[in-house]
Amino acid sequence: MWESVFPGLRPGLASSEADLARAEAELGFPLPASYRRFARTCGAGRIGGHVRLFTPVPIEAADLVARAHLIAHGVALALEGLKDSGSDEPHRFTVEGDADAGLMERACFFGETGRGDFLFFDVTPGFPEYDIWVLNADLETVHFGGADLPALVRGLRGLEVLHILGEGAGPLPATFEGDDAAALERLGAGTA
Repeated sequence: MWESVFPGLRPGLASSEADLARAEAELGFPLPASYRRFARTCGAGRIGGHVRLFTPVPIEAADLVARAHLIAHGVALALEGLKDSGSDEPHRFTVEGDADAGLMERACFFGETGRGDFLFFDVTPGFPEYDIWVLNADLETVHFGGADLPALVRGLRGLEVLHILGEGAGPLPATFEGDDAAALERLGAGTA
């Protein structure tokens, strides 16, 4: 399926079934079917040269579990820093659409854009796929990305990208540039 989405697909380090099972055990929920197929077929890398997706791999710089925890921790620290001193009011997100208030509490981050936006699953128990959302780099604005990974990718490649990534974003090319283990090690060392 992903070969037809990305003509000339250049896969990266792919996730094994053991990697996927480890991630599900550590995260505490099943990964969506479309994401599992992506991780097995495409692996670690970037969509359109701009959106890096993290997959369960044995290299921390690109591993879904490590990155999900790191991003969540970083966002929490940044939000704490944005809080008005002396205020007990929680940070308010501007969420498009009809998402409920618990959206950000269910977030599992699995990707980021070149400009610092974060992609996340709305982990809703009992569903085979999780809605995908994007927390913009401003840490306030949250856009709906798609009902599953193929829907997100289709949206990123068309004019819907403006609703997903916000103003100034243009359609991404239909490419996937995978990263092998050596490239991921360099990424972890800050040299990729």
